Amino acid sequence: MNEQILVNVTPQETRVAVVHHGAVQELHIERTSTRGIVGNVYLGKVVRVLPGMQSAFVDIGLERAAFLHVADLWEHRTYNHHQSKQNGNPPPAIEKMVFEGQTIIVQVSKDPLGTKGARLTTQISLAGRMLVHLPQDPHIGVSQRIENEGEREELRAKLTRLLPENTGGFIIRTHAEEANDDELTADVNYLRTRWREMLELTRSKPAPSLIYEDLTMAQRVVRDLVSTETQAILIDSKETLKNLLTFAETYAHETKDRLQLHQGERPLFELYNIEDELQKALGRRVDLKSGGYVIIDQTEALTTIDVNTGGYIGARNFEETIFKTNLEAAHSIARQLRLRNLGGIIVIDFIDMSTEEHKKAVLAELQKALDRDRARTSVTEFSALGLVEMTRKRTRESLAHLLCEPCPSCQGKGQVKTAQTVAYEIMREIVRESRQFNPKEFRILASPAVIDLFLEEEAQHLGMLEEFVGKPITLQVDNLFVQEHYDIILT
Repeated sequence: MNEQILVNVTPQETRVAVVHHGAVQELHIERTSTRGIVGNVYLGKVVRVLPGMQSAFVDIGLERAAFLHVADLWEHRTYNHHQSKQNGNPPPAIEKMVFEGQTIIVQVSKDPLGTKGARLTTQISLAGRMLVHLPQDPHIGVSQRIENEGEREELRAKLTRLLPENTGGFIIRTHAEEANDDELTADVNYLRTRWREMLELTRSKPAPSLIYEDLTMAQRVVRDLVSTETQAILIDSKETLKNLLTFAETYAHETKDRLQLHQGERPLFELYNIEDELQKALGRRVDLKSGGYVIIDQTEALTTIDVNTGGYIGARNFEETIFKTNLEAAHSIARQLRLRNLGGIIVIDFIDMSTEEHKKAVLAELQKALDRDRARTSVTEFSALGLVEMTRKRTRESLAHLLCEPCPSCQGKGQVKTAQTVAYEIMREIVRESRQFNPKEFRILASPAVIDLFLEEEAQHLGMLEEFVGKPITLQVDNLFVQEHYDIILT
């Protein structure tokens, strides 16, 4: 048991760090103001059906109506899977399955974004610690992360034996691998009880109404992050600890003894050096102990990772130096993917290696380090260009997207125009303005760096411009202006 989970709670946000062998491996942050609604179940009312788009808008009590596509209707999926294969007929259109004014149970599958409303599904799923309950579906599935086919069949048979009749479907999660019959039965009973409570609420509440809210971050820690390796769950809030003890008593009894209150004088995240690690996780460069380093760049389409030897000269020859650096980088990359929660397509540029044996060893080390990742990953062999391509399932926003915003100076470009470039832009604009207007004077408002340039290196050129336009040009510093921002006032 060499893992600790730290829960830092303030009224504004909850932060969770998973620490393994003294090093933080995962960071989870949930803010009260931006907590999503994915997983919430509502009793909604259909306000509009659009046959041309094969979709409907549903009022679930939010500012904007939510969006329901025909493909997300449970009846459509069921028909498409079974009947269309038998008779070849397409499934019914959406206007044959829902109508305006209809009351309908829906679950949010995607949060509202910008001007778009939430996306809905009518196939309800309720997640437990070991199982996911599908009340409308009799199917029993197994998580894709359980790859051994014999183990999959054994788990499926075990759960089938424990289930009462007409209980709906279940998906077996990885937590169920080591579970005994009593633990699985307890999870089944809990999920079935939650579903019955939801159905009772649909009979007593008007539409639109919230009938099931997904667990808080702290509760999801107890449900999802605790493993056999977890030694303790340290919490710095008495109220949160009390709530989690109640939650664990009825739902995850085996974790109750590991819940502990942090009472030290130093803040929990500071004591375990989490604050420093969090700041490092927002930077591009990750230093390796050997002296090498890794550069991580996150873009909209993919994440690129570049490995460099830096100042490492510890091995006997250059090839050995490269190999050792790449091995260390493989571990660091796997940790950074979890820590920063980077998902989608990831391209890794390891330092070029000449031997196939070294390439295989680095790939094996990377895969071994990724095996601890809760998100599903897939890694390819080295490409002809010496790159390793991999994918990691997106589970939530990356750390950078959650905590940062585009730089107001560079607007997310990662660079700004030089003071000289801005000065030349200003002079060209003055020429354009002089041809359209006839002011008494041109006054330049700009950042200190640009004004300093006009007073020193570009003073002669500014004088020539003043003579060319035939009007005086004055300078004024505005300390609030960033380097690219300027204004030309005509007086």
